[in-house]
Amino acid sequence: MSPLLKRILLVIPTLLLVSMVIFSLLAILPGDPVTAILGQEATPEAALALRAQLGLDDPLYMQYGRWLGGVLHGDLGRSFIDRTPVIDVLMQRLPVTIELALGSFAVGILIAVPAGIMAAVRPRGIANYFSTLVALFGMSVPHFWLGMMFIILFAVKLGWLPASGYVPFTEDWRGNLAAMCMPVLATGLRESAILMRMVRSSLLEVLNEDYIRTAFSKGLKDWQVVIGHALRNALIPVVTASGLMVSGLLGGLVITESIFGIPGMGKMIVDAIFQRDYVMVQGGVLAAALMVVIVNLVVDVLYSVIDPRIAK
Repeated sequence: MSPLLKRILLVIPTLLLVSMVIFSLLAILPGDPVTAILGQEATPEAALALRAQLGLDDPLYMQYGRWLGGVLHGDLGRSFIDRTPVIDVLMQRLPVTIELALGSFAVGILIAVPAGIMAAVRPRGIANYFSTLVALFGMSVPHFWLGMMFIILFAVKLGWLPASGYVPFTEDWRGNLAAMCMPVLATGLRESAILMRMVRSSLLEVLNEDYIRTAFSKGLKDWQVVIGHALRNALIPVVTASGLMVSGLLGGLVITESIFGIPGMGKMIVDAIFQRDYVMVQGGVLAAALMVVIVNLVVDVLYSVIDPRIAK
């Protein structure tokens, strides 16, 4: 059995374990969904009736079994607050988070790879010192602070971009790009700093290998050796870091979404936690876990493409 097939078969038990953990943790959190819905002044009779209606008076294992049975049939339940189907909310919020995460990652890659290559090829040159300085700045400055500075400069002072909000790409692509420009840049610049250091260190290690010296001794041009020989062999740790980065972005953009008023999945989960809307939280976390698993599968496929020996 190939390693990739083993990984695919592990998807189901992984998601099952995630669902059990999040269901158990939500059960022990302080607060009561019934109180959050009815308020502190609700009568005991009304509270008992609503608890029975929501199924919260059943044992925890029965609640989990009922929810899991619905998930297996494509039903993630309904929100405690407004009875909206969770799957409908996810279908609205998930594309927004994916767009923001992939846009931020694209910005990070477009900056990190050229800067990392230049820093590795000329380790004692000005490009290395400049890229190192930029990387340290990117890793040190919080992206939420950078986002607020972008809002003050480009939205308030210059008026070039909207300060907050979101427009779907299918409705208005210009409005979508304008709304996503600042959050993508604010997050992508931080990610580029991390990736640039990874590209530089990995490429420096490969450039010291004997076969690279042999390629240079044959008279090949510098770019031919770096791009054609060294870079591909230096990509394995970079792909690993990229996979972890995308996974982190898919589940950790709540601050960016809150600053720029983007209706993404991270903000949805946090709002649902404050409202004690546990069904919404369970659906959101399960969707995030599924995306992380998919990203890991894509990383495994890229491993075999970069180095076919890994797939054997």
